[in-house]
Amino acid sequence: MSPTHPASARAARTADRLASPDVSQNTASESPATSDVHAIQAKWQEFWRQNETFRAGGADDERPRKYVLAMFPYPSGDMHMGHAENYLYSDIVARFWRHRGYDVLHPVGWDSFGLPAENAAIQRGADPREWTYANIDQQKTSLENYGVSFDWSRVLHTSDPEYYRWNQWLFQQLYDRGLAYRKESPVNWCPNDQTVLANEQVVDGACERCGAEVVKKKLTQWYFKITDYADRLLDDLDGLEDTWPRKVLQMQRNWIGRSRGADIDFAVEGRETPITVFSTRPDTLHGATFLVVAPDGDLAAELVADAPADVRMRFQDYLVQTQKQTEIERQATDREKTGVPLERFAINPINGERLPIWAADYVLADYGHGAVMSVPAHDQRDLDFARAFDLPVRVVLDTTAPDEVPDPAETGEALAGDGVLINSGDLDGLTKQEAISRVIEALEEQGAGRGTTQYRLRDWLISRQRFWGTPIPMVHTEDGRIEKVPDDQLPVRLPEAKDLDLKPKGSSPLGAATEWVTTTDPVTGGPARRDPDTMDTFVDSSWYFLRFMSPKSDSVAFDVDEARRWEPVDTYIGGVEHAILHLLYARFITKVLNDMGLVDFTEPFSSLINQGMVLLDGSKMSKSKGNLVQVTDEIAAHGSDAVRVALAFAGPVEDDKDWKDVSTAGATKFLARALRAARDVADAQETGSGDGDVALRRVTHRLLADAPALVEQTKFNVVVARLMELVNAIRKTIDQGAGAADPAAREAVEVVALVVDLVAPHTAEEMWEVLGNEPSISSVSWPEADPALTVEDLVTAVVQVNGKVRAQLEVAADIAPDALEELARADERVLRSVGDKQIVKAIVRAPKIVSLVVK
Repeated sequence: MSPTHPASARAARTADRLASPDVSQNTASESPATSDVHAIQAKWQEFWRQNETFRAGGADDERPRKYVLAMFPYPSGDMHMGHAENYLYSDIVARFWRHRGYDVLHPVGWDSFGLPAENAAIQRGADPREWTYANIDQQKTSLENYGVSFDWSRVLHTSDPEYYRWNQWLFQQLYDRGLAYRKESPVNWCPNDQTVLANEQVVDGACERCGAEVVKKKLTQWYFKITDYADRLLDDLDGLEDTWPRKVLQMQRNWIGRSRGADIDFAVEGRETPITVFSTRPDTLHGATFLVVAPDGDLAAELVADAPADVRMRFQDYLVQTQKQTEIERQATDREKTGVPLERFAINPINGERLPIWAADYVLADYGHGAVMSVPAHDQRDLDFARAFDLPVRVVLDTTAPDEVPDPAETGEALAGDGVLINSGDLDGLTKQEAISRVIEALEEQGAGRGTTQYRLRDWLISRQRFWGTPIPMVHTEDGRIEKVPDDQLPVRLPEAKDLDLKPKGSSPLGAATEWVTTTDPVTGGPARRDPDTMDTFVDSSWYFLRFMSPKSDSVAFDVDEARRWEPVDTYIGGVEHAILHLLYARFITKVLNDMGLVDFTEPFSSLINQGMVLLDGSKMSKSKGNLVQVTDEIAAHGSDAVRVALAFAGPVEDDKDWKDVSTAGATKFLARALRAARDVADAQETGSGDGDVALRRVTHRLLADAPALVEQTKFNVVVARLMELVNAIRKTIDQGAGAADPAAREAVEVVALVVDLVAPHTAEEMWEVLGNEPSISSVSWPEADPALTVEDLVTAVVQVNGKVRAQLEVAADIAPDALEELARADERVLRSVGDKQIVKAIVRAPKIVSLVVK
C-alpha cells in the first residue's frame, strides 16, 4: 500500500461533497464535456494574448504597485505538478492584487544554464542549446494553457547572450570591488560530473545534482567574497521575521554561523610562526591539554616536513585514509576517533604548558584556521579523542554542586555548560563571561591573541569546469597577469558546441576550443588565453528579479528607475529547498548593488512563501523514478481550471500533497455548478423589489469580507471551500427559494466569478461574460462588503466543565459576558455535569466560550 497524505485525502472527499448538488434536479447537466472546457480555455487565452491583459503598467500608471514573483523554472522537460503548484500560488496572489486596484508585475523567465542540460545533451549527442530551448518552448505552452497571468512582454532566458553579458558585467563589478578573486584551496569535487561544487551544493556528502559521493581536491578557482557581508546577511534577517518563514530564517542563520571568541596564538617549538586557533571558549584555555590540526591542511604538511621518516610515513598513510572520507563522515560524532601524533609541541600562552600536536580527521582544513585547542573535559569530541589515545583531561569548569565535580576521563561524558572557573590560576571563581574578557585582555597584552568573530559561511566558489554556463570574462596573459575582458568585447559568447567534446573530464571543454580560448592581452596586445571555466548557475539566479525591469536592454543590466518603481519583490514564492543556496546569494548580490548605489533596498524579497511538494504515492516526483505527473496530461484530461482548483483546495500551501489524493473530479463539478448558476441568472428576468434573499446576501458579503485576509494569509484552500459553500447557497436560492431572478442571486454569482478568478480564471471570464458584463474580469475592482450583512446575529458558544465540552448555546453575537455566564450556569446539560460539585471559577470569553472549573 502506498502512503496517503491525510490532509489531501480529506480535502478530496470534502471537495466531492461541497461540489455535489444539494438538490436532486439537473445533476446530469453539471458534468460538462471536456471539449467545452477546452473551448472556453482557448477562447480566453486568445483574448488575454490579443489584449495583453496582464502587462504591467508604464511609468505614468498612477496605481500602487505590487511585484509578485515565483522562482523561475529550469527547462528540464515539460512542467510537472510541482511547477503547477508554484505558479498557481503566484497567480492567485497576482490576480488578487489586481482586483484590489494595484498595478501588478508578474513576470516569468527560464533558468536555462546548468549541468542537467549539458548532461542530457551528452547522453543524446545533441547541442545543449537545442535541448534547452525546445524544453522552454514546451514549458511556455504549458504555462499559457495553465492560464497563469504572466506579463509575457518581459520574458528572459539566462542562457541568452543578452542575459549572460550582464552576468559578466556583474562579475567584473565585483572584481573591481575586491569581491571576486582567484585562489588555490581544497574544493568539493564531483567525480561524476567532473566539476567543483560550492559547500551548499553538497548534501549529506553527495552532489545534489547526481548523487555521487563528493571528494576533496586542491584547485585554483574563482570565488565571490560573500564573507565580507556575513554580518549584514545575518543581522538583516531580523527585519524579515514577520514576512519570511521562521524555518528559512533559522536555516540561513545556522549556515552563516557567527561565533564570537578569540584567536589564540600558540608558539611552536622549532617554528618561527605560531599556530593560531579560534575558540569561542578562551576561558577554558587552562584546560587545553593538546592541539589538533587538520591532516589535509598545509599546516600539518609543514609540521611533519622535517620530522623523522617513521613520523612522516605514519602521517602520509593517515592523510590518504582521511582523503577517502567525506566531510559529513569526518564530522560524525558517533564514529571512532583516529589520529596520529606529529611529534611537535606547542606552548600554551596562558600558563606556559607544553602541549603535543596531533593530526586528526575531525578537524577540517577550511574551517577556522585548520587547528583547534583541545579541552577534553568540556568538549565531547576532544574527550573521545583523549580517551582513545590516553591524553590528559583537566576539569576547569565547575558545572555542578561544590565538591561533586565528576571526572570526564572516567565517566566518558564531557562537562557541558558554563559554570565557574576552577584549576585556572587567577581565573578561579570567575563566571564564563568574566573569564572570557579577562583572558582576551591578557592575550592582547602579551601579543598572543585577540578577540575576534568567525563564521561558518565560506566564500562562494563560482568556477565550474563545464561548457553550458556563463564564460568567466577574464584573460590570462603570458606573464601571469589576469585582466578583464574589455567592456566593449562583452559578452564573451560561448562557441558552438558541435565541435567540442562535452563529456566531463576534469577540465572545462572550453579549454580545448583552441580558436575560442586564444585571445589578446587587453593591455599589451600580446597573446593571452581566455579563462576556460564557466560560472555557477546560481550567479544567474542571484539577480534575475532585477533583469525583469528591462529584459531586452543592451545598455544596462537593469533600469535603475524601474527598479525603484517596482523593487524589492513584494511576494516571492518557491520551495524551501532553496532556503540557503539561491536566497543567500540573491541577498548578497542585492547588498553589493545597494553599496554601488544601483538599488535603494538591501533585501530582494519583502515576503517569502514556501510551498510544500506535490508527491505521487508518497514520493517526490522524479523523471528518473518515472513517477512524474505532467501538467500537459492533466490539462488535457480535466482542463486547467479543474487542475488549479484541485491543487488550491488540496491543503495548506506549506503542506506536501499527494497527487493521487487530489480531487480533479470534485473541482470539475464545482466549476460546472458555478457556470451553470451564472447561466441560470443570465437567462432569468429579475423580479421583485429590494435586495432579495437576505440569507444568501449574508453568505455573499461574508466571503467578500473574509477572502482578502485569507489570501494574504495564503489560506487558499479555505477560500475555495468558502466559494463552494456560496455556490451551494446560490443553488438553494435558485432551486428552492425565489429563483434565478432574485437580485441576491445575481449579486452572489458576480462575487463567485470575481473570487473564482483567483483560482479558475477561464471559468471566471466565461461567467462574467455570460452575465452580460464586459471582459476582462481580471480588472474588476473588489467591492466593499456591507458591514450590516457581515455581522453574525447568532453565534455558537461552547460551555466547558473542567475542560470537557458539555453544552453548546446559540447566543447573540453581542451578548455580555455576565449574561453568557448566567445562561451557561442555567443550562440543564451543564447542571447535570456539575451535579453536587461547586463551581469555583468561571472563565468567560464572550460570545464564544464559557469554561467552568468545579470541585
